[in-house]
Amino acid sequence: MKTIGLIGGMSWESSLEYYKMINERVKQKLGGLHSAKCFLYSVDFEEIERLQHSEDWEELTRIMINIAQKLKGGGADFVVICTNTMHKMANEIEQAAGIKVLHIAEVTGQEVIKKGMKKVGLLGTKFTMEGDFFKKILNEKYGVEVVIPDSDERGSVHRIIYNELCKGEIKEASKKQYLEIMDNLVMNGAEGVILGCTEITLLIKQADTAIQIFDTTQIHADAAVDFALGG
Repeated sequence: MKTIGLIGGMSWESSLEYYKMINERVKQKLGGLHSAKCFLYSVDFEEIERLQHSEDWEELTRIMINIAQKLKGGGADFVVICTNTMHKMANEIEQAAGIKVLHIAEVTGQEVIKKGMKKVGLLGTKFTMEGDFFKKILNEKYGVEVVIPDSDERGSVHRIIYNELCKGEIKEASKKQYLEIMDNLVMNGAEGVILGCTEITLLIKQADTAIQIFDTTQIHADAAVDFALGG
């Protein structure tokens, strides 16, 4: 079993889900008392969030490279960034730290094409929805078109993530709003919807909607275990 290096704390609410999902999958795969070999480096999200909203991606990249180097030095075989947004600098981290980064968009794209879908909606932070680091991989590598909510809806999705979900606040009104936005994505041609923020799994489950969802937290955690076990 390879050792997983987890970069978490963005937020710790979703990192907790990662740790649980990863160990549940190891148990499912290997049985007995098996659990995952992993390191978790958890940041102070207040510092990260401030840099994100001031658009200081250069400093964020430096921080993330430094963390990946520490995980590598500690014996991690590969890195899992426990958040979608910080995959914005995934390539720089992998190259500078000299360690594989298991990219969340790549493993999600694999799940989308398994379902035979060619057009999906994307929910996440504004950085994920409006940037190209996630959408570009789905489009260029997997031939999947990505649609995003309109400007007002993007603002609502972003606000709920940072003001509620990252603080562990789960509100029915916010769930209803997300489901309405997802319905609008389907009206715009989406065959399924990617929950492209690791906190959204706290709010939306497949049981809440008939729309096919792609929960990036679960997909990424499962892929991490599969990679660690060599298949």
